[in-house]
Amino acid sequence: MQQADFEREPPLILVVDDDQVVRLMERSALEQTGFVVEEAENGAMALSAFERLKPDAVLLDVMMPEMDGFSACEEMRKLPGGDLTPIFIVTGLDDLESISRAYEVGATDFLAKPINWGVLGHHVRYMLKAARGLLRLKQSEAKNQALLNAIPDLMFRINKEGIFLEAKGLRDVVYIVPPHEILGKRLDEVLPEDVAQKTSYHVNRAFQTDDIQLFIYELQIGGATHYYEARIVVSGEEEVLAIVRDVSERIRAEGQITSLAYYDSLTGLPNRLLFKDRLRQALANAQRYGRKVAVMFLDVDHFKRINDTLGHNFGDLLLQRIGDRLMTCVRSTDSVARIVPEEVTPIVARMGGDEFMILLANIKQAQHIALVARRVLNGLSQPFMMGTHEIYTSVSMGITIYPIDGEDPENLLKYADIAMYQAKEKGRNNYQFYTGSMNVAAVERFTIENQLRKALTRNEFQLYYQAQVDIRRREVVGVEALVRWAHPEKGLVPPLSFIPLAEETGLIIPIGQWILRVACQQNRIWQTAGFSPIRMMVNISGVQFREKDFVENVMGTLADIGLDPQHLELELTESTAMENAEATLAILHALRERGVQLAIDDFGTGYSSLGYLQRFPIHTLKIDRSFVKDLDRDPNAAAIGKSIIGLAHNLNLKVVAEGVETEQQMDFLQKCGCDHMQGYLFHMPEPAERLTQIWQEGFPLSLRFFSA
Repeated sequence: MQQADFEREPPLILVVDDDQVVRLMERSALEQTGFVVEEAENGAMALSAFERLKPDAVLLDVMMPEMDGFSACEEMRKLPGGDLTPIFIVTGLDDLESISRAYEVGATDFLAKPINWGVLGHHVRYMLKAARGLLRLKQSEAKNQALLNAIPDLMFRINKEGIFLEAKGLRDVVYIVPPHEILGKRLDEVLPEDVAQKTSYHVNRAFQTDDIQLFIYELQIGGATHYYEARIVVSGEEEVLAIVRDVSERIRAEGQITSLAYYDSLTGLPNRLLFKDRLRQALANAQRYGRKVAVMFLDVDHFKRINDTLGHNFGDLLLQRIGDRLMTCVRSTDSVARIVPEEVTPIVARMGGDEFMILLANIKQAQHIALVARRVLNGLSQPFMMGTHEIYTSVSMGITIYPIDGEDPENLLKYADIAMYQAKEKGRNNYQFYTGSMNVAAVERFTIENQLRKALTRNEFQLYYQAQVDIRRREVVGVEALVRWAHPEKGLVPPLSFIPLAEETGLIIPIGQWILRVACQQNRIWQTAGFSPIRMMVNISGVQFREKDFVENVMGTLADIGLDPQHLELELTESTAMENAEATLAILHALRERGVQLAIDDFGTGYSSLGYLQRFPIHTLKIDRSFVKDLDRDPNAAAIGKSIIGLAHNLNLKVVAEGVETEQQMDFLQKCGCDHMQGYLFHMPEPAERLTQIWQEGFPLSLRFFSA
């Protein structure tokens, strides 16, 4: 670093390594932190580049052909400006001899491989900051005195008995003992007992091994914590040289970097990276002592609904509260304290989003894990008071155990995730221990997901249609489009076998758009062929309905096909409609204003507010088939069905009963005033060609019901 260049911005860093990949990674990490980077692939080229570029700092690999890093560093120090340029030795060697040699040839510091790429730029920036400070001091004072004051280290000569013989660089340093009183005193007269003992140990160790001793200690001075890095090297038969550096700023900076790298910024909990590191340590200890380790994977149930309803800021605050509650659950003083020894603290981490992890180490008996799981479920089931809101939450939890389920972190985490999804499928708010069969199911699920992604491009989806009939008017009034997957190996797959997965993966968006377009096209084809206009009923997924451009997509499809909006009826499930009732209301109004017919499907299976039901601009209620199938043998089902029909008519809504399979069901519904029906009693769902043929033949399956 030349004196005239020390304020150059952005700083120029010379990266020297014979490995092109390593140079590329170092360049990327440094450029992201705001540095300009030049490269050299060996020591000889580095010397030439150093003279030509006059870099602000050098990152120098040790093991290189032609001229290694030690020799290159030594030669750089001889070049103009080389005595001041920070040189960072990058080494995979971890022996003290190599480290000692690095400093002997003039290295400013060293960085051990493998490199933490996220921290690299901050290390270099810290090094440059210190170097620039030295240069400013050199310009402001006389040369010799400035050089002495610019050295950031304190230097002491200490004899075998631990007595200070000489001290340099003490000016402007705050110490617990005044500088002029240090000489002639023992370590324990100058330093606190624990620091004096540590220093004495390393002094003796230096004489025994003749190796550099490096350690960090802290002192409380003037109410503040100061951190010092000490290097001790034998400098004679009866004495050592101790070089002490105040690294308080670096320690604090590294603490901030560590916090960003290893802790979740929202909750303050360990993140995935730190959790995996602690899990590796726990597994190593468990293997050594024959203990068990439990990994718990938690996902907050229906968290998206909270975010959508109350906003993301509220959701973030709730996640913080959940993290605090989890810490309380695993650190309670009774059963958990007996299960987990005091020296092993349970780790609670946030994986991201609404996912958390818990690590229990040193478990003696697997059944104790269930006690912790139940404690967590019970703890999170208690309401959170947040302002005027009382929020109830639950979690689904998957659990894996070392060494029963796996012996490495990756598999334990993967299997815990699989078990968590099993808990979701079993109704949420429960925990499931991993079993091998879950992995088989997960592999199958993954396979189906991949096949599902290709199904659209391979034209494997088909639409079947089921008519909706008006018994009193003796005519077909509508047709419901029902999607099927013509799987190349499994044959015709019903929607319940793949629609939930499509919703979870987001594939329902393109699939739903395809269904809407094909169904509307078919309705237009029937009209063009001379059939009386009817409504085409299309089921809409909640995921699809929440798309911001949903209304525009629907209207654009109708315009492209040339179908009047009144001949399209969109069906939403009751639970979808109520998920975010205010947002639903706005979307429904937009559709109704444009002439689209609207229906609530599967009515009676969810929880609808009567107030919202009155406000929803819908045309039709569809009674769920679970009530229809028991109308003729279950008085409760009959009463519910009759009540729904009455409620709908009071709200000026049409009523459709789906799943009608017997004449008794049809007769009951007709007596109760049900407007329309559909089900196997009239006909099975059929492809468009077959349904067209049935209509052309005069709809024979319905003649028995339409006869006088």
